[in-house]
Amino acid sequence: MLPASSCGVSPLFGRRPGADLIHNVVMVSIALRRTAGSAETVRAHRQWWDAEAEDYYAEHGAFLGDADFCWGPEGLRESEAGLLGSLAGKDVLEIGAGSAQCSRWVQAQGARVVATDLSLGMLRVARTIDAHHPARGVPVAQCDGRVLPFADESFDIVFTAYGVVPFVADPERVMTEVCRVLRPGGRFAFSTTHPFRWAFPDEPDEAGLTVRFSYFDRTPYVEQDSSGHATYAEHHATMSDRVRQVVTAGLRVVNLVEPEWPDGHEREWGGWSPLRGQLIPGTLIVVAERPLGQLDVGGGTG
Repeated sequence: MLPASSCGVSPLFGRRPGADLIHNVVMVSIALRRTAGSAETVRAHRQWWDAEAEDYYAEHGAFLGDADFCWGPEGLRESEAGLLGSLAGKDVLEIGAGSAQCSRWVQAQGARVVATDLSLGMLRVARTIDAHHPARGVPVAQCDGRVLPFADESFDIVFTAYGVVPFVADPERVMTEVCRVLRPGGRFAFSTTHPFRWAFPDEPDEAGLTVRFSYFDRTPYVEQDSSGHATYAEHHATMSDRVRQVVTAGLRVVNLVEPEWPDGHEREWGGWSPLRGQLIPGTLIVVAERPLGQLDVGGGTG
């Protein structure tokens, strides 16, 4: 294992630098904080998630559920939170859907749903799950969340649970695309790593309770191979950055949720743990709406 830089590990998944197997080739990665542009980030994530898809499902599938909607490591379910509102009869889009677990739950509530993801590998796992539960199968499409292949005003609700937003260098494009495909009055909700977490080492024990980094340092966390090419990246934004990205796209923030760590929940997920979760927030959920009467933001597909 090659040594990490002072950034430690990924705030999102507690990943440590080491060896990853991509397309049957061992890739040795080094972790550091550096700039990473849109093209490099997209290329890295498509490759990384394609390679990681089956292992990710094996590790986290039982916790997430094949047809359940979990907002984050704290275990908050949409069945409890109700952040999307009424779903019956609605047209719903999930971006960064992974293996479409949330979309299956949404469909079961009576919605018409499409699940999308950048990674074909993740969508193949979705199809494997559907093969075992054919009645729960949902339509899927591979696409970049920054360039959605849908007509303007196609959906009543768009959402993502820890997808897309922390994995892109230009989240403003995601927000603009979401606003474009939403109908007036439509709702967008997303969860992501709480911005406050980026100031702490991503360790589940006491070591993860001491501030070591500047909250205002927006330099991405990157894992790169020996040639200097990114193999994985996460992009930090402060709380005000996140709100500004949403509002600038033409959406209106209606709720901010910071899920508390529930009593009796003992499962660790990377840097998420009962110890840290009872003291500092780990997840941020932003709920926004496209205002009624807003002029078509247009310029997209359709």
